[in-house]
Amino acid sequence: MTQERIDLDTSLGYLLKEAASALRAAMEDVLRPLGMTITHYSCLELLSQRPGLSNSDLARGAFVTRQSMNVLLQSLERDGIVTRPDAAPVGKALPARLTAKGRRSLEEASAAVRSVERRMLGGMTEAEQTAALRALRSMVRSLTS
Repeated sequence: MTQERIDLDTSLGYLLKEAASALRAAMEDVLRPLGMTITHYSCLELLSQRPGLSNSDLARGAFVTRQSMNVLLQSLERDGIVTRPDAAPVGKALPARLTAKGRRSLEEASAAVRSVERRMLGGMTEAEQTAALRALRSMVRSLTS
């Protein structure tokens, strides 16, 4: 049986993983001084854009387990970053919302993350950025449909 090997120098999948790792490291570097992790930042960004998401929705959006997100939400609640009702308005989900303190934290973190994204895209033209966005969306669709 012949094993088909992947050439790491030409593998798009390997390069995507390398880019994702470099992006993660750069984001961690700018978020750490703010006392945030990438998951913490992702949670705040999701709640800013989609207020009232449940723990499960936030976990899916931040690519973590429900258990990890629940621990994070409890911590964010204690710190006054998010609020959740004492009882679920419908079903079991406790919809989370950013507080004013949470919005201020997010504003600072978003500026830091945007600086990383600008650095990442700095060598690309607008047309190249648009093409990359289209290609990445197509890859995600192909793998998730």
